[in-house]
Amino acid sequence: MPGDLHTHTTFSDGSTPVAKLPFLARCAGMTHLAISDHDSIRSVRYAYSNPVQEGVHLIPATELTAYDYERGHRVHILCYWPDDCAPLADFAALMAERRYQAVLQSCRELEDLCPQFKTGEALEFARDSGTLYKAHVMRVLWQYGLADGMYNQVYRSLFGLKPVRGKILHTPKYETVDTVLDLIRACRGVAVLAHPSVYKSMPLARELIAAGRLDGVEIDHPRNTPEDREELLRLAQQNGLIVTGGTDFHGMNANNPRPVGAFYTADDQLQRIEAAARARKK
Repeated sequence: MPGDLHTHTTFSDGSTPVAKLPFLARCAGMTHLAISDHDSIRSVRYAYSNPVQEGVHLIPATELTAYDYERGHRVHILCYWPDDCAPLADFAALMAERRYQAVLQSCRELEDLCPQFKTGEALEFARDSGTLYKAHVMRVLWQYGLADGMYNQVYRSLFGLKPVRGKILHTPKYETVDTVLDLIRACRGVAVLAHPSVYKSMPLARELIAAGRLDGVEIDHPRNTPEDREELLRLAQQNGLIVTGGTDFHGMNANNPRPVGAFYTADDQLQRIEAAARARKK
């Protein structure tokens, strides 16, 4: 039976509390669910503490952020079944602090530009995450009618990167792709490159696949292009990689909200993920 292996909650930049997602997954006919919050050990620990909820099997997961310094863009790598270990906890704490300081500086500057905005309200939205995201800032603006949605023109004017840098953009330092892949291996997790089309990561995908650095690739994702899906499927078949899918659910914190289960991973691929993790933990 299928599983949605890419979802986010209030543990990171999603709007939905974590305990609600298994119910949503069950309603969508999912038997498995990965709550894969950004750079978070909270989502990993939640799944280990609640292996079955609402009749849905929870897969411990997190979506780790790296940076491709050669090509100049972020990279997301999904990590399934990692150990709840010190290296992962340390990485999560490091990224939480870096993200908090970057977005806090943005908040201070936004308070000068927009008297209606108060940092404390963004922190209230962020209370479950242990850090601060741009999504929390946008929720404050949106609720007062000061933004045209979550990630539209107002967002680009404040936080955009290209072609014009946003007025208050501050970005945390990210670790290299190799560093993050080494972390996943140290945690005995299963590494899957997330949505390669989103950050124009196909050149990197080809490179990592050729080097044998990935266990799988995420193909069934709402923002992957048809051309990239076709190539990724071919590369996965040629290299024996796991093929995953997920909705990238963020609740209302999205331009085009999609329900849990709209994109998913097939049963045989779920079995391959579990088998790979089990073999790694022997």
